[in-house]
Amino acid sequence: MSQLRVRFAPSPTGYLHIGGARTALFNYLLAKQQAGIFVLRIEDTDVERSTQESVDAILDAMEWLGFSCDEGPIYQSERFPMYKQKVQQLLAEGKAYKCYCSPEELTAKREQAMKEGRKPKYDGTCRERSDQPDAPYVIRFRLPEGQEETTFVDKIKGPISVRHEELDDLIIQRTDGTPTYNLVVVIDDAEMGINLVIRGDDHINNTPRQILLYQALGYQVPDFAHVPMILGPDKKRLSKRHGATSVMAYQEMGYLPEALVNYLARLGWSCGDEEIFSMAELIEKFSLENVGRSAGVFNPEKLLWLNSHYIKTGDAKRLAELLTPFLEQKGIDVTKGPDMVAVVESLRERATTLVEMAEGAAFYFAEEIVYEEKAQKKFLKAEQAELFATLVAELEACPEFTEEKLEAAFAVIMEKSGLKFGKVAQPLRVVLTGGTASPSIYDVLQVLGKERSLQRIRQAQGVL
Repeated sequence: MSQLRVRFAPSPTGYLHIGGARTALFNYLLAKQQAGIFVLRIEDTDVERSTQESVDAILDAMEWLGFSCDEGPIYQSERFPMYKQKVQQLLAEGKAYKCYCSPEELTAKREQAMKEGRKPKYDGTCRERSDQPDAPYVIRFRLPEGQEETTFVDKIKGPISVRHEELDDLIIQRTDGTPTYNLVVVIDDAEMGINLVIRGDDHINNTPRQILLYQALGYQVPDFAHVPMILGPDKKRLSKRHGATSVMAYQEMGYLPEALVNYLARLGWSCGDEEIFSMAELIEKFSLENVGRSAGVFNPEKLLWLNSHYIKTGDAKRLAELLTPFLEQKGIDVTKGPDMVAVVESLRERATTLVEMAEGAAFYFAEEIVYEEKAQKKFLKAEQAELFATLVAELEACPEFTEEKLEAAFAVIMEKSGLKFGKVAQPLRVVLTGGTASPSIYDVLQVLGKERSLQRIRQAQGVL
């Protein structure tokens, strides 16, 4: 058996969509699992809409997700001479012809066909035309005669047959001389040795036409696997109205790449009841046989749950590095604050995204605490002066801020003040963080350290 060669072929006319990312993932997993080759091809033949900005956005998203390609990126725009040569080959062999019908004529033909209850497809007016008028023309692929249908076995959908009466003579070159998608994708996949095409099932109607082009050009036809599309919660095609559809928007919202990869893998593929997979486990267990035939429904809550799982269980040092840009966006200089790994460790149980974690971490880096109005009124009253004096005395005397030593210090504070733990901890929490919700008071004290903690208590003493 020849080595597996698969490809991901995005068009650089916008960002990398969630659906495209899942297609890329399925190709990547199969290539890694079977020691195959994963090719990245940029389909930039739409010169007007393709931009370098979109190319960069796609490459950034692929890198963030961890989808390294073995070959590429290869740009279709650099391969135009080969496409032209293949068009000329089809013309010379009588497998294609020039069509001079104007857009107005084609519209009239379609309207007439619909009036008569016929399929609104090209009627072959120029098929046998021998004259060559001085007028704009497209080049059409001549549908082979004597063949009633095209059949292929999709590795996800199963056997598919399309009768040729449903097809017409496909345009393979526009009036401006540029080739069309169906032609270039066939040439590229064949010339790059792609032997399995995994793509979205919105391409399934193109497949019979492309098979005919493979055969006309003398190429071997690859296997096909069409992945069902992703729907929003309302069962309509996933779009911006359902929320973010761009891969990098999820990075900006504080999601981890491993959470999005895990979620996309499970969106249409299953492995028993398992939900959580590392990339290595996905590579080991993925198979096209377990990709469902029906559309997957995007569930933001499930993705958020996975993200919180990876925040809770991920390497704290790496999370600290990932968190840093989110704090810097808030104008926070992390070099002037407590240890970032300790910050992450204290917040990871509560945070579902890095954005949320950054919001929760901001108080650690504040030079001066701003108190929430309600919290200040309730907990920073004149009668707390004695408690804060006791806190300063005992925390100053505490040899080190470990949980054990802090527990001992708090036992003394509670004994001296006659207050229960909650009555000591909550005013202190407001003093240290500015609000009433935070990690455990021992965690906050340990992360801030003795000097910062005492500085904040003294700041509070000044407002009583």
